[in-house]
Amino acid sequence: MRMKKRMQLVVGLLFVGVHLVCAGKHSLRYFYTGVSGVSNLPELTVVGLVDDQHFIYFDSNTNRTVPKTEWIKQKVGADYWDEETQTDNAYHQSFKNNIQVAKERFNQTTGVHTFQQMYGCEFDDQTGEINGFQQYGYDGEDFLFLDLKEMRWITPVQQGTLTVQKWNNDRALLERDKHYFNPECIEWLQKYLDYGKSSLKKTVSPQVSLLQKSSSSPVVCHATGFYPSGVTISWMKNGQDHHEDVGLGELLPNEDGTFQKSSELKVTPEEWKNNKFICVVEHQGKTITANEIRTKGDSLPIGIIVGVAVAVAVLLLIGIAVAGYKVYQKKKGFRPVNASDDGSNRSTHSFDSVYSVHSDDQLI
Repeated sequence: MRMKKRMQLVVGLLFVGVHLVCAGKHSLRYFYTGVSGVSNLPELTVVGLVDDQHFIYFDSNTNRTVPKTEWIKQKVGADYWDEETQTDNAYHQSFKNNIQVAKERFNQTTGVHTFQQMYGCEFDDQTGEINGFQQYGYDGEDFLFLDLKEMRWITPVQQGTLTVQKWNNDRALLERDKHYFNPECIEWLQKYLDYGKSSLKKTVSPQVSLLQKSSSSPVVCHATGFYPSGVTISWMKNGQDHHEDVGLGELLPNEDGTFQKSSELKVTPEEWKNNKFICVVEHQGKTITANEIRTKGDSLPIGIIVGVAVAVAVLLLIGIAVAGYKVYQKKKGFRPVNASDDGSNRSTHSFDSVYSVHSDDQLI
């Protein structure tokens, strides 16, 4: 039962914190997820995203970093993949060690556990604003956070204080971090944007359909096949905005680099029959509406069929790399723990593997 609940949490939080790219804003992010206690999942999964487009992938079962887009495959040579593979394999042992240390810190011996890292950068080509981010999570909760403005590590939990003390006292490490996030990360982001400009700058409008399993089920407005990822789904009732009994789903990736998202409306058959409900999808300045529910006899657009199938596959293949982790967002009420505080649950073991991103002589 515990295993089932843990995996439900992982699936349910898929892409919870993915920061949607707005017009003019571009991002490069890497997600590393180490898992223990699950025999059929890789111990480490790595996903790289440019403007939310999945462009590289690694897992410890295959032990090889591979391209996920044609543009990166065509623009870099074998040396790139050899170096990425070497780095990611080194991370594998690091993450195994960090999970073990975290378990000791939290007085845990068994069960399913995850140790996650997200780092990257973004810039706005309209305002020139630059930002970087680096976080660690454990079991779906914030664990460590790098404040780039103050150049210091912060932890919201007592179990992270030993690591914060160690890393904040390493000035050389902090300076290297600062240099990586600006200019190195930004330079690589700009290079990737140039590599994939034909794909990353494309605009594809969504296919929109209303779906319903039975007359007593919610009506689902499903938008799929759109790019970029920014989309708004809303409902109207008799020409007026409608917000009651509406639930919004998470953004999900499709295999072709596009996205899908859905919103459901809880409504009785009588309400639907006696009122005019419309689903409104806005994407890149275009508005698409739908007001007729597809029945079992109707053929679904191929984008929906493929999108749903791929979403399931993504949950199994890359979803865990970004699940259960509050990416680039401090939680409401976040309070850092003072590094001098003493905690009864704190282990005397410190992290043996200090945080490191790709070193200066490696491509990211």
